[in-house]
Amino acid sequence: MLDAMLLGLGHVLSGEHFLFLCLGVLLGLVIGILPGLGGIAGMSLLLPFLYGMDPISALAMLIGLIAVIPTSDTFTSVLMGIPGSSGSQATVLDGFPLSKKGEAARALTAAFAASLVGGLVGALILTAFILVARPLVLSFGSAELFMLTVLGLSMVGVLAGRSLVKGLAACGLGLAFGTLGGAPATGEFRMTFDLIYLTDGLPLVVVGLALFALPEIVDLMRSGRSISETARLGAGRLQGLIDVIRHRWLVLRCSIMGCLIGALPGLGGTVVDWIMYGHVVQTARDKTQFGKGDIRGVIAPESANNAKEGGGLVPTLLFGVPGSGSMAVFLGGMVLLGIEPGVRMLQYQLDLTYAIIWSLALANVVGAGACILLSRPVAKLTTIPYGYLAPFMLMVILFASYQATRHWGDILALFLLGFVALYLKRFGWPRPAFLIGFVLAPASETYLYQAVQFYGWDWIWRPGVLVIGALTLGSIYLGIRFAPKEVEKTAAAAAENPWPQRIFALLILGFFLVCLWDNLDRSFLGRVFPVTVAGAGALFSLLAVVLLFRAGSGHAIYTDLDRESAVGDRPPERSAEHYLLWFAALVAGTWLIGLLPAVFLFFLAFLRLKAGASWALTLLLAVAAVGFLVFMGGLLTIVYPEGLLEDWIGLDLRP
Repeated sequence: MLDAMLLGLGHVLSGEHFLFLCLGVLLGLVIGILPGLGGIAGMSLLLPFLYGMDPISALAMLIGLIAVIPTSDTFTSVLMGIPGSSGSQATVLDGFPLSKKGEAARALTAAFAASLVGGLVGALILTAFILVARPLVLSFGSAELFMLTVLGLSMVGVLAGRSLVKGLAACGLGLAFGTLGGAPATGEFRMTFDLIYLTDGLPLVVVGLALFALPEIVDLMRSGRSISETARLGAGRLQGLIDVIRHRWLVLRCSIMGCLIGALPGLGGTVVDWIMYGHVVQTARDKTQFGKGDIRGVIAPESANNAKEGGGLVPTLLFGVPGSGSMAVFLGGMVLLGIEPGVRMLQYQLDLTYAIIWSLALANVVGAGACILLSRPVAKLTTIPYGYLAPFMLMVILFASYQATRHWGDILALFLLGFVALYLKRFGWPRPAFLIGFVLAPASETYLYQAVQFYGWDWIWRPGVLVIGALTLGSIYLGIRFAPKEVEKTAAAAAENPWPQRIFALLILGFFLVCLWDNLDRSFLGRVFPVTVAGAGALFSLLAVVLLFRAGSGHAIYTDLDRESAVGDRPPERSAEHYLLWFAALVAGTWLIGLLPAVFLFFLAFLRLKAGASWALTLLLAVAAVGFLVFMGGLLTIVYPEGLLEDWIGLDLRP
């Protein structure tokens, strides 16, 4: 075994293989910085180039790419409030507020250092799992996996802030949105309203961008200033390293748990950051700064994100079962190279297995170092006046959402969900609770009906279920026991008109009732989960409505974890709806004349009217924006929406 480890290390450190590993890291840095792409899109780009390559070089390049994306996606999450990928959404909650305080370098350095430790811990645990994990992983059936999703949902109580009722209702809203499309047990279509786009459900990328990116961009456009007055890079970088050292046990704990969760196929890749964020809030004595810029809210999810890649390789290498979507593409790359993962690989190609492990460890070191070096120039983006940066951010999230399924519905869903998210944020319905419900809905329903089919209702008494159930009850108790207490009403809350909140709560209640009505005529397996979710969501939203009507005008329920961001010392000149209408104009222009011409005209109008840019700078930035879309479209073979004019008058507006 030692010989195989040394031989694998020798393979990776040889000049050619190490060069390909660095190339993969470089590509991963670029892909991670571009919001919405993630590991699946990045690895898919590399697959066509694997033919004829040396297997170890090809695997080193793939591992280099996949290992560094959870590190580099932190840039946009911290600097711009846009989740770089589905695994960096929890980082936005505290990373972006730190950036707005002028502590972007501190947040980035802490995130990268925690990611480095997490990646190394993941590689170390992967080494141990190669020997002992097979019986453990095989012991998890659908019943245990369902209970793990319930454990994830139990974190909602922690993420709900000051209003547990709103948190539970928001989680139910996410679960209900997660049931859109075909039922996993029967294939029946639910809540699609005869729209083909909804038959496969809503893409996670679109939901994540709509919930967190669009409201933050609108909020900063209202401020009329840069994200941060100064990046203050000097002291911030050192402070970030000190933060990681001071919270070393948190980093180690989250890394280990992230790796273990990542080893569970189909679960850890999209929810591990939320579980770890809930964990750090739950175990912290002082919870007052979470959501406002607590460095622990950055360290915990980032250390787990990188560690989960080591865990995801466990089922992939041991059984040929991909632990996540990116691991599925990695498995396809192994097949293209003629490598068959599984026990046979561990027996006869152990050096290749350890080459993968060493590549994972080295890629994390190289990637974290590169990100720390790049943090200074990239963090300076926060000092750019947001009038110049906002149209680029809107264009990027539009591109990122469209590449999710490359359907016009992606753009429309982004706008509509972003509109809802704006009011979720304003009225204190916690968006993290919504997202964790959405992420866990498909897995929860699938594992539940499989558990019932395989074991009947006896699955409740399985030992693993009882153990995870006890952990869930403990999580719920801690969440209630240490939940923030209500504070005195502020003057601003007392002066606020209560009717917008009431109307919004009534609309959420109406949505649950529609969901309940739509699913009643489905088969038992097709309706049991969404009907239960809709019923519980209707109950909690009804309680929220009652509380809002009883509280009167002096009660505005905001949460510590999701408070509407400040817009500077002076009041904003325009409402959030005003800037949302600008985005609506971009969406409407895309529908009418196509994406590329609409983006060009949007840049001309916004930069001239809102940012006050000169004509020369306006034209330069507009051309650069369209050039970026054309380049990415060619790279990813994306055909952008062409608009109705081409159909009406035969006008071709494509470049």
